[in-house]
Order: sequence, then C-alpha cells, then structure tokens
Amino acid sequence: MIFAYIPQDGIVAKRTVEANEPVPTAALWVDLFSPTAEDRARVDAAFNLAIPTHAEMLEIEPSARLYSENGALYMTATILARADDPNPTADAFTFVLTNRCLVTVRYHDPRPVTQFANRLLRLPGSCANGEEAMIGLMDAFVDRIADILEKAGTDLDAISRAIFARPAGAAARAKQERDMQDVLRELGRIEDLCSTARESMLGLQRMVRFLDASAEGETKKQSKDMHARFKSLNRDLASLMEHADFDSRKVNFLLDATLGLINIEQNRIIKLFSVVSVVLMPPTLVGTVYGMNFKDMPELDWSFGYPMALGLMVASAILPYLYFKKRGWF
Repeated sequence: MIFAYIPQDGIVAKRTVEANEPVPTAALWVDLFSPTAEDRARVDAAFNLAIPTHAEMLEIEPSARLYSENGALYMTATILARADDPNPTADAFTFVLTNRCLVTVRYHDPRPVTQFANRLLRLPGSCANGEEAMIGLMDAFVDRIADILEKAGTDLDAISRAIFARPAGAAARAKQERDMQDVLRELGRIEDLCSTARESMLGLQRMVRFLDASAEGETKKQSKDMHARFKSLNRDLASLMEHADFDSRKVNFLLDATLGLINIEQNRIIKLFSVVSVVLMPPTLVGTVYGMNFKDMPELDWSFGYPMALGLMVASAILPYLYFKKRGWF
C-alpha cells in the first residue's frame, strides 16, 4: 500500500495511490506500508531508487542499514510499536531521503507515523521538504519513546511499593506471595520494553549522525537550523538512553529483591516444616516404643499405662515447641 502526501495550494493532501495510478513525484512524503514487489518497483521507477525488501531491511550490519546510492540516503532502524499492548513488537523501518521527497518503508504500524501524518495534514507549513519531514518523523519517534520510558518508570515505582510493602496479617501476606509471580512477569515485560526502546534509540542515533555527516559532506553549507535540530535530536536520544539504562538497572534490582523475598518466604515455610518435624519426633518415638508388642512390657498391664503414654507424648511435643518459641525460631 502506498500513501502519498502532496503539497498543493498551501495544504498537504493525503492520497492512497492505487495500483493503476502513477506514483506522484511531487509528493513531499511517500509512505510504503507492507508494500508488494509491484509497489516497490513503481516507487523505484518514479524516484530512481532501489527500495530494500523486508529481508534486506532486517540485516543488522551498518553497511546494510546506512548507505548512500544514486544521490539518495538509505537509513534503517528498528522501531518499537504497540508498546501499550501486553506483547510489544519491533520491526525494521527504512527512511529513504532523496532530493525531492522522503520515502518510508515499513511492515508494522508505529503510532508516531499516524501522529506525524495527522500533524502534517493539520499544519502543512511545518514541513517544506523531505528532509524536514524526516526530522519531524524522527522527532515523533523520540517523543513516543520518551512517553514509553516515562510510563515504564511510573510502573516500576508502583511495583517497588508493592514489593517492599509490609503486609499486615496472614491474608495480606498470602496475597503478596501470589502477586509475586505477576510482579516477575511485569518486570520481564518492562525490561523487554526498555531493551527494545534502547535498540530503537540506538538506530535513530546512528541515523542522525549519518544524516548530519552526509549533509555536511555533500553540501558543505548545512544550515544552522538543521544542524541545531540534528544536535537537539542527538542530545534527546542520549538523555533517553541514560534514562532507559537507569530503568533497566532498577528492573534488575527489583528482580533481585523479588527473588530474595520469594526465597525468604520459602525458607520460612521450610523452617516451619522442620520445626513441626522436630516437635513430632519425640511423640513418634514414644509411640513407637509402646507400639512394640513384646511379652515382658510392665506398662501393658498397668491401668494408667495408656494415659501415661499419651501424657508423655504430649509433653515431649510441648517442650520442644516452647523451646523453639522462646528462641524465636518461628
């Protein structure tokens, strides 16, 4: 599917380019969403490009993600999508910057694309050429990543309070134990989110540096405004990378704390079973002794033998219990 954003009469119009229509070369931005081979061929012919396939976009070596060909800059980054869903996704996103327009190639639907498209239609004067459209789209990605990391930090604060809360009563403690499994799952989701966000930011950061260096090397007259925007983007990405690293360290700390609390609770349960076993050992011994059916056992003919055995078993259970209680072992 091909979407074209065409400036005309002071506005920007969005048009879906059908299979029987030519690709408008006057477009400011051409967006290829899950393109077919025919879609790529049509755009290649219109702008003299070589749009990469999905398999080529997924290659991770820098030479396959950042390169120049026939005067166009090809830049690919892994972009996070569906961050609010239980299972976030990430896929390659390619920017192709030509002298005439910006061409994007994607096989997933990140929210910033729709947000930037709506902004472009609402404020047509915000972008005058493909380079400004690319910087605006990258700005939208950075803003979205910042929102994701902000929400991740808020979720981590809530998880931290839940982990270190002091439960009052056995029922609250039992509920906290059940919630620990959910905490582990949520920490795993946040860590996956932060790592994918870091991967996205690393790709965007490389793109900014490549775009900045390419513009300086080709024109030698890069405008101060563009250079300032590149510098601002790079600074924002570096700051967000630090924030993502901080969130990852906090996830690891909370993960260790959660596992530590689970181990403490398991040790408490094991200790309780050990105490119960020790308390029941003397009564078991007494019962075993009097369960032996030897002929010469005086207590068998004694009328108080049975109560005496029961009392001995009870006393041998109570005394270790009181001793353990006094020592604070449970």
